[in-house]
Amino acid sequence: MTTHPFTPKQARHACEQLLKADRADKTEKSILPSEVRVIDRLLERGLELEDAYAEIHGKLDQHPQALKVFFDLVQSTAAFWSPESNQEARRGRARLVEVNQEIERVAAHLAELLDERTELKNHSGFSCDTLYHPVDTIHAAAARNYSYEQWVKARLEALTGQFDLKYWPPLSAVAQAIADDAARAAPYPHDALTAAGTEGPRASLADTFRAFFVAIDEQSSRNFGFLPHSFELSDRCVASLLSCALGLGPDEAVDAPYVKRLRQRQRERAVQS
Repeated sequence: MTTHPFTPKQARHACEQLLKADRADKTEKSILPSEVRVIDRLLERGLELEDAYAEIHGKLDQHPQALKVFFDLVQSTAAFWSPESNQEARRGRARLVEVNQEIERVAAHLAELLDERTELKNHSGFSCDTLYHPVDTIHAAAARNYSYEQWVKARLEALTGQFDLKYWPPLSAVAQAIADDAARAAPYPHDALTAAGTEGPRASLADTFRAFFVAIDEQSSRNFGFLPHSFELSDRCVASLLSCALGLGPDEAVDAPYVKRLRQRQRERAVQS
């Protein structure tokens, strides 16, 4: 049976019906308001997107679930990897560096204080009842952990009885290990999407587009996703779709040459790596 291609107007109608159904579902469940805003932008600029919808629909209509999956990733990319969201991710990365530096400083200072307390208890003529065995410290920290109390505590107590204190690290060494660990720590992205979305030195539209390309790749059938293996959109389609999804005005919207240059740089970087 021969199927006739949709006209651009019909393709737009099909895509918008899918978006409207998705919007209704999210609104009813009161979830993902940032994605709902992306849908609203796409619906508001439907005429501008008619050619893009025709291309998208023509390439995905014959693949079950692919069209919905594609618009899901458009929404998530525009909502969570916009330049504004990229700034938030970068702030999180910078703060993680600061927190590790502070942990290193505080833990190293704690190690010094623990050593000083031991010295005072041994030589000042005074003492105090404080934790000194690492296992006792673990017991105290896990006092409200039912699973620990039931399954782990007795085994650690048995080990404590088998090996005297010289076999265990002092608390100061434990604190110093935490300091050393924090000093070595370097932030890294959880996944390829985060890596792509924060690749540039500053938050920019280029990061958003890179994240979009990675999201498409991750949903490809070669990665066990729902998009066909050969799926790729034209530069013009990508430029129009993301410009509208991000709510870019006429002076901000990107064009096909912008996307082409970005893709070329990505290919060159892939070859070099």
